[in-house]
Amino acid sequence: QVQLVESGGGLVQAGGSLRLSCAASGRTFSYYAMGWFRQAPGKEREFVAVIKYYGDSTYNVDSVKGRFTISRDNAKNTVYLQMNSLKPEDTAVYYCAASTSPLPGNWSSNNAYWGQGTQVTVSS
Repeated sequence: QVQLVESGGGLVQAGGSLRLSCAASGRTFSYYAMGWFRQAPGKEREFVAVIKYYGDSTYNVDSVKGRFTISRDNAKNTVYLQMNSLKPEDTAVYYCAASTSPLPGNWSSNNAYWGQGTQVTVSS
């Protein structure tokens, strides 16, 4: 079992920044790739970014490339999502997930652990 707890969400004006954190506990952190997903109201959850143990990262959403940075501190069992130049369309609940599956786009409750989510609201 892996427990994930997100923090760092909130209300920010367009152009501002937030840093989300996800603290993991339970099984060995190094086993897992860590990802960030988001779900906006009325929309399906989408895979934002993933990072492997040694730092290889992939960003899935074109609109966040150059603005969001995923990172992890393996000593602290924590993964981060630095979000800069935020836009109203970034408003969503952001979820952290951990999985050994190589396909983050297919992560679900069947093959990944999920946090409870943290709300990010960007006002215009």
